[in-house]
Amino acid sequence: MTVDDSASMRDMIRFTLRNAGYDVLEAADGRDALQKLAGSPTALLITDLNMPNMDGIEFIRHVRQMPAFKYLPIIM
Repeated sequence: MTVDDSASMRDMIRFTLRNAGYDVLEAADGRDALQKLAGSPTALLITDLNMPNMDGIEFIRHVRQMPAFKYLPIIM
């Protein structure tokens, strides 16, 4: 999953990962990402730090409280 308020950054990450054979789920901010993450198997999380509604730090705090994602690799 890639989480970034910049559509162009999400496009670049999606393009790169899909060309490498990965499925990519996208979200525009932490709040949107939490909703999408709950119903999706995820192997890696790539998130921005500065986003509206819920920044990257707060988003990661919420993710780490979810038992299924406690040890999920995260790139910020």
